[in-house]
Amino acid sequence: MANPEANFDGLVGPTHNYAGLAHGNVASQANRRKPANPRAAALQGLEKMRRVAALGIRQAILPPPPRPDTDWLRSLGFTGTDDEVLRRAGKADPALLAACYSASSMWTANAGTISPSADSGDGRAHITPANLASQLHRSLEAPHTAAVLRAVFPGELFLHHAPVPAGGRCGDEGAANHIRLAPSHAAPGLQVFVYGHEALGGGKVTGVLRKYAARQSREASAAVARLHALAPERLAFTAQNPKAIDAGVFHNDVISVGNEGVLFCHEAAFRDRAAALRELCRKYAALGGGPLQVIEVKAKEVSLAAAVSSYLFNSQLLSLPGGGMLLLAAEECGENARTRKFLTSLPGRGGVTAVEFADLRQSMRNGGGPACLRLRAVLTEVEWSAVPAGVKFGDTVYARLKAWIEQRYRDRLLPSDLADPELAEESRITTRGIYDILGLPKVLAG
Repeated sequence: MANPEANFDGLVGPTHNYAGLAHGNVASQANRRKPANPRAAALQGLEKMRRVAALGIRQAILPPPPRPDTDWLRSLGFTGTDDEVLRRAGKADPALLAACYSASSMWTANAGTISPSADSGDGRAHITPANLASQLHRSLEAPHTAAVLRAVFPGELFLHHAPVPAGGRCGDEGAANHIRLAPSHAAPGLQVFVYGHEALGGGKVTGVLRKYAARQSREASAAVARLHALAPERLAFTAQNPKAIDAGVFHNDVISVGNEGVLFCHEAAFRDRAAALRELCRKYAALGGGPLQVIEVKAKEVSLAAAVSSYLFNSQLLSLPGGGMLLLAAEECGENARTRKFLTSLPGRGGVTAVEFADLRQSMRNGGGPACLRLRAVLTEVEWSAVPAGVKFGDTVYARLKAWIEQRYRDRLLPSDLADPELAEESRITTRGIYDILGLPKVLAG
């Protein structure tokens, strides 16, 4: 099995818009209230999936949740028919209306954390949906995400856990704050949980956060590691650099990415940088696959600001079936002079053999690059065969989804359009069609 890793990308939903709900996400805030193009966003994501599949890498699709979430609004005290609930919520607080319409589930790196059966103590793949407690609009996703993951990963081969309890700032952001390093995808690996604060320490971090709050708690990371029955010697808990968080690194995958035996990161990624890298190198070497290849980018090569604005480290680092690795970066990396210069020198370092660019501008303007859009899962042949055929990327599902998106998605959406009474039913019909194409239970589509 050359590459047992699969990428499960979130299909952008029909209510993709720029409401600017994500505090600490520089791009989200900068593009607040600007017009979005849901059709272009979904097609751009679909084309990225097509490119990854064409490389001979397993590719699958996760659907968007039904939006708007009127049940959530009812839990906040709004009453009446769906139209009345939406109208009353919009009048009381437009931010609540925007939250119930949010399409942020498209960034499935936040869907949860998946530990392969090669790593767990009981020989099963373990799955924990993220609670996403740090952002109100994202916290709505957890129940639906859990249900979808159970449908996509069915049977006794997979052990599903409930999201980590979210009280006391015990936020879990899923795979966006998780790195798995291994001599090969199929071999037992080192799981690295990167956190921003300690919930039981009153939210303390070593260093000062002056602008933005950290999202991932150490306690949630430790809970996921325990739930997944991971061996302590193949675990590392590494702290984010507060300076990076304040620069807009709301998730670790904005500043570092790992793949097999390669760690690609900025020198400002981790607090106590030297100690963190020593620990990762030592624990990786104990796996028996040779030394960890660390590609650490210095600030003099790419500044922290340039790394955040271009999402250089939110690229996908992919093992190619024929050997070598491809870095799939956002087009913005090629348009930034500093990152473009660095990327021309990257092939040949640490096993990276090629660099390509993907047009994901709609997602990027909301703060999500190539790696944000996918949840990684290392699966054995038997486990992969258990995944429903309908969600696996192929020519037929690509053609059907493309046609449906072109037919049903709007090409312009403003936050003010969320008050349009026709949008809710339009979105529901469109989403149900997606579930039908993917062959997933209709009850999940609302």
